[in-house]
Amino acid sequence: MRAIRARLIPVDGGPAIELVKDLTLVGRGDDCDLRIDHKSVSKRHCVLVRTDGLVLVRDLGSTNGTRVNGLRVRRASLLPNDTFAAATFRYVVKFGDGVGVPADSSASLAVGSENEDNDNDNDGSNVKAPPVRLKRNDLPDTYPEEAE
Repeated sequence: MRAIRARLIPVDGGPAIELVKDLTLVGRGDDCDLRIDHKSVSKRHCVLVRTDGLVLVRDLGSTNGTRVNGLRVRRASLLPNDTFAAATFRYVVKFGDGVGVPADSSASLAVGSENEDNDNDNDGSNVKAPPVRLKRNDLPDTYPEEAE
């Protein structure tokens, strides 16, 4: 499978940013793939990982935070039409060749939705993979709400 086409559309206008690499480093540093030259953006702010069906974002300990749909996150999945922000720079996430993905197409992005009933491997055997044990992350994916 090849990775999906993903773009970031600046909310304040400007050209779309194509995520051409599977791993895109975002920040103001010279070594960043997506360079945002502003003092509110950390030198290495966050990383975007393009996969089969979605884009993952992980904050790299930035000072001003990474947000998805207004919620400050340590890590998150970006789905079609989500708002992604590095510090104060906001983008709308778009997938595919068109302008956007229809709202009801989210089921096609679910892991395992493709060929879910087909347990056969390419060699014709009927071997199921063992279940994967998940370990809970000690850190929450989002930050706790600040006390007012």
